[in-house]
Amino acid sequence: MFESLLNAFRAPDIRRRIVFVLGILVVYRLLAQVPLPGIDREQLAQFFQDNTAFGILDLFAGGGLSSLSIVGLAMNPYINASIIMQLMTGVIPSLQALSREGEYGRQRLNQYTRYLTVPMALLQAFGILSALNADGVIIGGFGLGNGLSWVQMITLVAGAVLLMWLGELITEKGIGNGISFIIFAGIVSRAPAGAVALLQGGVRDIALFVIIAVAAVMVIIYIQEGQRRIPIQYASRVRGRRMYQGGQTFLPLRVNLAGVIPIIFAISILAFPGQLAAYFSFSEVEGVRAVAQAIGAFLSSTTIQYSILYFLLTVGFTYFYTAFTFKPDETAEQLRKNGGFIPGIRPGRPTQEYLARVVSRITLAGALFLGTVAVAPVIVGVLDPSLSGLAIGGTGLLIVVSVVVETMKQIEAQLMMRNYEGFIR
Repeated sequence: MFESLLNAFRAPDIRRRIVFVLGILVVYRLLAQVPLPGIDREQLAQFFQDNTAFGILDLFAGGGLSSLSIVGLAMNPYINASIIMQLMTGVIPSLQALSREGEYGRQRLNQYTRYLTVPMALLQAFGILSALNADGVIIGGFGLGNGLSWVQMITLVAGAVLLMWLGELITEKGIGNGISFIIFAGIVSRAPAGAVALLQGGVRDIALFVIIAVAAVMVIIYIQEGQRRIPIQYASRVRGRRMYQGGQTFLPLRVNLAGVIPIIFAISILAFPGQLAAYFSFSEVEGVRAVAQAIGAFLSSTTIQYSILYFLLTVGFTYFYTAFTFKPDETAEQLRKNGGFIPGIRPGRPTQEYLARVVSRITLAGALFLGTVAVAPVIVGVLDPSLSGLAIGGTGLLIVVSVVVETMKQIEAQLMMRNYEGFIR
């Protein structure tokens, strides 16, 4: 890994990409230090100490939500918009047809996701500020008839749109996935404070955290690198006046095709009911207040039911995102057009069914591993309340390791491509 990084910095084009990413991340962290006006900071700190649902959202914001900065919403509106668009793509025929139109269709769907991010950010800003106002965090109150309230909401929406743009810049001109990098930077920024809190604990807590962290890193890397290689045979064929010799290669199918996206989606879905519960928990209607408080207690990140839901959502989103990114029918059609076939499997529909069956089986292994590693720190926190902070720290570790592994693979791919280009010259 270190050799790849050194080689990447020796290559001017890759070095520019890496420096560009670092520059964008510095801008993001500077924006996260700009506070929203009209906030009682002491009440805000007390609010986040008592609310685990908002604490998980603050994980993605890198502390920007707990300090209520102008980018306090972080990537949550964009993530929620992406989830909705992907669900709609699976059920709306016009969007499904658009998703099959290659680069043009992908750009149109991305544009729709950007449009949807704005109302999602506005809705989330209203919900968060309303919940904070009910707890006395907003100075002067919050309401649609208050000019300062509109300034606060528009500022949070603008911050979310700005982060979305910065993430797309990283994807386009840098290395890796921009959204994952923004979340990665937010989590890493909390590492020093987490390390200080961990060192204040006993030796037993430190040792247990190190064991869990090392085990999680090993499992995640094992999942990310694991793949099933399906042999592909190409027959000799003639095109025009040229004859192409046949050969044998393989189709690599990763055990976890979805990467870290299922974890991000699962946390976003789990945090949304907690947001609504926090908003209604101060309602003047006793029945509504009781239901909201019950939901908030039920979805606390230190409960067994939260671990079960987290596990099931992670497994479900792993299958969902894998189905969205890998389409056996398109792969089978491409093999048929290029004269390729799987030994022992007829081209066409039999190949499609075989690929779907193989992907389903290996995805099960990847989803179970990913779900188990995701909830293991939560379960440890339930069994030992003194380690309840692992519920958030373990999730952050999952995202950080996955992003690092994916980025290193992309850097190595860039280096390999550069070597091939030099060889051709």
